[in-house]
Amino acid sequence: MSVYVSVQSRGTIALPPSVRRTYHLDEPGAQVEILEEGGRLVLIPKVAVDAAQAWFWTQDWQEKEAEASRQVTAGEGTLYADGDAFLADLP
Repeated sequence: MSVYVSVQSRGTIALPPSVRRTYHLDEPGAQVEILEEGGRLVLIPKVAVDAAQAWFWTQDWQEKEAEASRQVTAGEGTLYADGDAFLADLP
């Protein structure tokens, strides 16, 4: 897809509605990361994370999630249906 947009006097650009919909940039708080690669500007759509959920997306937490997934896949540990089942299994 190739789209031309004008740069406004304050340096802003407006993405066409079809582009915003396609890349989910029509949501409040959506952001675009801008990278420079070989003399080109590359826009990468980013959907903002609610501040209350930001802890989940830290590198440390994501590494722990990946380890937990590996353990579950390997059949290690015990899976509980809910918190009550977990608490009932505690000594």
